[in-house]
Amino acid sequence: MKEKLYLTDSEVIMNFDLSYPETKSNLIKSAEFQAVVRQFLRKLQKKDEKLCAWACPDGNEDAAVENISKTARELLVFDIDEADSSLVRNRETALEFVERLYDYWRTLERYSVTTNRRGDAESTAFVSNDSAFNHLIINTFRRIEQTLMGRPNKVFRQQNAGTNASLACYRHDSFRLSDRYAVLKNVLFIDSVMMRTPMILHPKSNKREWPFEEVSVNPITTFEGNPDIYFCFPAKVGTLTIFIYFHRDFMSNGVSCANLFEIATQEEASRKPDCILIFGNRDNKDKCTFYHDTEEDLWVGSVSYSDKISYFGYMKKTVLTLHNVAMMQRGRLPIHGAFVNITLENDKKKGICLMGDSGAGKSETIEALKNLGSDKIKNIEIVFDDMGSFQIRDGRVYAQGTETGAFVRLDDLDPGTPYRDMNRSIFFNPDQSNARVITPAAPYSVITDLHPVDLFVYANNYDDMTGMRRIEDIEEAKEIFIRGRRMAKGTTQETGFSETYFANPFGPMQQQEICRGIIDDVFRCLADTGVFVGEVYTRLGRDPEDRAGIQTSAQDLLDFIENN
Repeated sequence: MKEKLYLTDSEVIMNFDLSYPETKSNLIKSAEFQAVVRQFLRKLQKKDEKLCAWACPDGNEDAAVENISKTARELLVFDIDEADSSLVRNRETALEFVERLYDYWRTLERYSVTTNRRGDAESTAFVSNDSAFNHLIINTFRRIEQTLMGRPNKVFRQQNAGTNASLACYRHDSFRLSDRYAVLKNVLFIDSVMMRTPMILHPKSNKREWPFEEVSVNPITTFEGNPDIYFCFPAKVGTLTIFIYFHRDFMSNGVSCANLFEIATQEEASRKPDCILIFGNRDNKDKCTFYHDTEEDLWVGSVSYSDKISYFGYMKKTVLTLHNVAMMQRGRLPIHGAFVNITLENDKKKGICLMGDSGAGKSETIEALKNLGSDKIKNIEIVFDDMGSFQIRDGRVYAQGTETGAFVRLDDLDPGTPYRDMNRSIFFNPDQSNARVITPAAPYSVITDLHPVDLFVYANNYDDMTGMRRIEDIEEAKEIFIRGRRMAKGTTQETGFSETYFANPFGPMQQQEICRGIIDDVFRCLADTGVFVGEVYTRLGRDPEDRAGIQTSAQDLLDFIENN
């Protein structure tokens, strides 16, 4: 990033390598402050002509911005009666303008970026610098506000006045890909992320619409390759490393990855990745695609640039699609579901997995199990709550996870759950339908460990039945799991009754032939080792408000754990 400031109608990125104000006066005099004031005036033209006319009486925007900056500097030094600016003759209007400018600044998604020019990128110096900037912003506002009021404040709210998040970045000097990918070589890599949580973000889109397609042409051929407008989040997704190259207009998505995936160290990122993703690719295709570069044994994903992809589900699900196709190549079976280890007070432990597509009731059933067994369950260890994989080791099926966090619908959680973890969470459009939250869920060491599978059930949200049933005929069970039937709740582009191969549109559906052989092997092993395989009936597709089916299913799960 070569600019000191990158400013859009919803986002601002500050390059602290090139511009870092250390005093109130330097802040007010800076071109970056004036750029924000100029954009605010343009907003006022559309929303409050009267206040805009007060700030810019002759329509000369440049003169108005200069006058506002000069007046603000006066108010930092002088008492209100000593300031000679015409803008302070009406204190109430001046105060309203200052407060609305401050509020406008805080409506922007605000990020700072730095490299080792301001200290070691691997240290926490970037956190201290960003925190100092936060204090500078709020103290500057308070000083001007108090001068205009003619008295000190009595109530102080310590808001996130500076940034929502800060990135410490570095140049990747150990690029391990061929010249075919040379356009990615100079993109800044993220080493560390500081987030001020809870973060509340307002993406322009709240639902995923585009399907995932396997293509025969490498998406890298359509990449514009400007390293100044992209960043790379080197993600550890389960046991794989995926380089996520994202356009800076989707900085909120890139930053949010830090609550979902472990960040690879510089040493880990110096090795060849298993997959790469170009997110915000200006290919004019409006598609999510993936491709296998067989020469380099590299999976390459691409998501076209569009306001639609501001919905975090696009980034998360494309990353998981890449993970899944890479795992199938290794003989692993991707599971779209939730896996938890339940330990009772008597130390009995079971690994249970619920599989099903979005809206099947997986999260709700496990949440109900937690509440129902609160006096019997000692510990619940989350291995994955959306996507994981099964593999066969020494004649037994084991599970592994992918994410250290959970990206879930607020409506799917117990009302109190989001508030218990809100100090570590990122919220997306909490005032809208399909509101989501990302919360940390499990340590990386847990999701990458091998966990024995004791129960594997399909989350059936469409049949008018309750509880859980075991399916003795493994072929019948396979047919149910492979059919992937559900009643869609509208969390994606689908509504109504649908079927998706193995309930997983993120890899298995696109590569059914490869997946089928792995399914046969895994189900044969499950049958041979006596693992409980069956269905759990949630009824959520029939009536999302009816939680009786969830409660009965949770009770049956608890009974299984206690009695087996």
